[in-house]
Amino acid sequence: MKNFFLSYKNPISVILAVIIVGGLFLYGQIQVSLFPEITFPKLKVIADNGEQPVDKMMVTVTRPLENAIKQVPDLKILRSTTSRGTCEISAFLNWGADIDINQQMLESRISQIKNSLPPDVQIQIEKMNPSILPVIGFTVESDKKTPIELNLIATYIIKPFLSQIDGISSVGIIGGKTKEYWIELNQLKMSTFSVTPEIIRDMLNQNHFISSNGFLSDYRRLYLSVTDAGLYNLTDVENVVLRNDGKRLIKLKDVADINIRERTEYTRINANGRQGLLVAILKQPAANLINLSENVASKKKELEKILPPDVHISLYYDQADFVNKAIKSVNDSLWLGLLLALLVAIMFLRSFRASATILVTIPVTLLLTIIVLYCIGYTLNIMTFGAIAAAIGLIIDDAVVVVEQIHRTHEEFPDRSSNQLVHQAITYLIPSMVGSSISTIVIFVPFMLLGGVAGAYFNVLTNTMIITLVCSFFVTWIGLPVIYLWFSNLRSLFPEKKKTDIKTIKTRNWVSFFLRRPVLSVLFILFLLLSIIYILPRLETGFLPEMDEGSIVLDYKAPPGTTLEETNSILIEVEKIIVKIPEVATYSRRTGAQMGFFITEPNDGDYLIHLKDDRKRSTVEVIDDIRKKIEATQPALQIDFGQVIGDMLGDLMASVQPIEIKIFGSDHKTLNELAKKVAVEVEKIEGVEDVFDGVIIAGPSIEVIPDQQKLAQFKISPSSFQFQLQTMNEGNIIGSILEKEQMTSIRMIYPNSTKNSLENIKNQFVFLSDGKLKPVASLSTIGLKEGVAEINRDNLKSVSIVTARLNNKDLGTAMKEIQKTIDSKVFLPQGYNIVYGGEYADQQKSFNELLMILILSSLLVFALMLFLFKDFRAACSILFIAVLGISGSLIALFITNTPLNVGSYTGLIMIVGIIGENAIFTFQQFTTNRLKGTVDESLVYAISTRLRPKLMTALGAIIALMPLAIGVGTGAQMHQPLAIAVIGGFIIALPLLLIILPTLLHLLYKKEDKNQLINH
Repeated sequence: MKNFFLSYKNPISVILAVIIVGGLFLYGQIQVSLFPEITFPKLKVIADNGEQPVDKMMVTVTRPLENAIKQVPDLKILRSTTSRGTCEISAFLNWGADIDINQQMLESRISQIKNSLPPDVQIQIEKMNPSILPVIGFTVESDKKTPIELNLIATYIIKPFLSQIDGISSVGIIGGKTKEYWIELNQLKMSTFSVTPEIIRDMLNQNHFISSNGFLSDYRRLYLSVTDAGLYNLTDVENVVLRNDGKRLIKLKDVADINIRERTEYTRINANGRQGLLVAILKQPAANLINLSENVASKKKELEKILPPDVHISLYYDQADFVNKAIKSVNDSLWLGLLLALLVAIMFLRSFRASATILVTIPVTLLLTIIVLYCIGYTLNIMTFGAIAAAIGLIIDDAVVVVEQIHRTHEEFPDRSSNQLVHQAITYLIPSMVGSSISTIVIFVPFMLLGGVAGAYFNVLTNTMIITLVCSFFVTWIGLPVIYLWFSNLRSLFPEKKKTDIKTIKTRNWVSFFLRRPVLSVLFILFLLLSIIYILPRLETGFLPEMDEGSIVLDYKAPPGTTLEETNSILIEVEKIIVKIPEVATYSRRTGAQMGFFITEPNDGDYLIHLKDDRKRSTVEVIDDIRKKIEATQPALQIDFGQVIGDMLGDLMASVQPIEIKIFGSDHKTLNELAKKVAVEVEKIEGVEDVFDGVIIAGPSIEVIPDQQKLAQFKISPSSFQFQLQTMNEGNIIGSILEKEQMTSIRMIYPNSTKNSLENIKNQFVFLSDGKLKPVASLSTIGLKEGVAEINRDNLKSVSIVTARLNNKDLGTAMKEIQKTIDSKVFLPQGYNIVYGGEYADQQKSFNELLMILILSSLLVFALMLFLFKDFRAACSILFIAVLGISGSLIALFITNTPLNVGSYTGLIMIVGIIGENAIFTFQQFTTNRLKGTVDESLVYAISTRLRPKLMTALGAIIALMPLAIGVGTGAQMHQPLAIAVIGGFIIALPLLLIILPTLLHLLYKKEDKNQLINH
């Protein structure tokens, strides 16, 4: 270290300049996103097999798929929901598993059993990651264009135009109408000409095609011979020849009316009260959301120039808006806290040179952190920004300790040059600097044990903290002394004493006062221990910190079997409520569709409601208002509220709702009855809202049972009978026409089929093979069948799941009340049991892991102290006050009504390392002075010496974290619990370090003074 900073001043200055320039450049290049790019270990399989009954669907599709998926090696949980004709299976893998390899294995397993599944089943498999959810949404509206024309514009102009943008994985079109050619059959004319629906189908399928006849050569040229018997327009369809009866050619237009119609849709899209069409943009996983949003906005301006004048495209959702606000909020909190902390340093040091050194050192540390984050592939998101903001106090601590030591050395030796002072101060501090830095870093190492979604996100936070602290150590150790030398020749900002005046440490008599009265320290220790015992059972608990996003997702479900038209009429009344809420800016609604990858019926869907930035009420308060008004006016509508980001995370995790009560058993009917009883009791608990018993009934069905003997008597096959029945109802697709880069379907249907009723079906006629007609009722038995409940299974066991959300109530308290209520009021038959899942299960798992992390972190701090000082008594004393510092965090959380969640728990663990770090400098000062005086004299001198830096670091850290703790701004609530916990720990750390630690050392080492007297 001899003359190191003087010898290498210029090279280090160049390195610091490179860090500043490189950090500023990469700050503009590094990707920005809301959350870290996490691949959730979830695969979802949706199988569609028409309208098969639930029980048959379970046997023929769900169970074979479950058995195949169960063989995937990394599978942890398997959940399925079987509905009428569809099943949805979610495969949850172990965290850390390779999702792509597991998806390939899952697809391979399903391919192996494909032949044993029904031939018409359609299977979709998706990785459940944030990239499957839209990040930008537009509405397309027009006062003149038809829904068909709007759909064509969206599909062939808007979609290709936006798809050119880098970073977009797909552009989805939701809503609008699809063009179809309808062949509306005239039964009387068909019977007259002995034409059956099968004849029409076969003529279109077999006789209208485009096919190659092979190559031929002529005059040294090679030609491809093609037979083109295709259909290209309405006239071609009308003139399709069905038969020649010897007198005339019977064409399709002779027995049917052919026209262009809208395809029957079971979805309805509404944006701000107007029917329209939605364009949903999905981004590629590695794309920069902010850049993507800017590029889309730029392209939108170009797009508007080529669209027809009466077509308007408007933005209704942009995730980048929230990301920008959240990142800006945390960023502002970071810089505001840093500025306030620097003001504290200036007030204490009253030296321009020392204050300017800190002012330069901290930005250099932050820029070096940005460089490292960029190099390892991290993005700037709410977790990495939050980690840097939370670590500001520790960065300030490192800088203040070194600057204060240099400044104090300058006060003690005013006649020495800056080069000598810097060398002397760093040489003295380097062992403690290494030990203190390691002390704060090692506490984050055990966080690798934290699993699940909490581990996925908070490991990014703790890794960023480790990177920040390592950068802080190197900049403070190597860069800060050089920066101090930069300012050595500048005048002081404040008047200073002459260099010939030596400033000595002022002895603090109050330290002796407490050393002579250890009972006061013992009482304070008892107070802190009792506070822990009192607060822990009464402290609110949660899982992940919640944010006020300024947006609402309202999921709704009309009664089973409700038509699309009736559902729409109910929702029109809901929208009258929404538009009267003063905080609502815009909204969009999907009926028969949802954001995400789900089974959706025509009687359910969701709203996406955006609130104004300038509003007096929080999102939760607005949700309460909307909920009360909808429940009062539309009691038949089942509703469930959430926020966009939280809802998206819920879709990617095991459960969307915080509360999930799973009832396992063997009989589905009994399970549903128990679920309803549980839901009724849970609904009575205050603070628990949106309770749903999980019983979803498919709408009623009309069951047609063919009479096999009569069908055989009239030479009608069951498949032909079913084909004609489908023609009577929704029609059959029997061909297509190539038009403008799209295939337009040809649908064969009977007139007024969309208005059929049970009586109409009974009175319909079926064609016999000779063209004669026979009533449907004479060939089959027709009756109504009630809807059947969906079947849920969890790891191949039947289950009913009751879900709910919280409203101004913490998760821990709510679950205690729910468990107590269910245990006392719900009787479970033998063989049935209840398991509590959702966020509560994740919370319990994370809390157990965090407790283990806390213990391991404490042991690592103890081992470090033992290694540094080789003194068991000192290590035990420091460990004791470090762990006792948690009481300050708990008191702060309790006073501010902040729940103990993963964020605040992380703050508790941080306090152990922070107190351990500060104790190192005190004990080092104590052992140094111990060679010259008694134990008490050494303790008084050590505390007096370390008083200023301790006050500076504590006040600086508290003030730096205060903007985060206040939680002002979008997304600031994510790190508010952590900041509050750390501030509470810092406040208690001061008396622990300045009073309790010297008292403990006094009690442990006072015998050494007696032994020295005896020896002398």
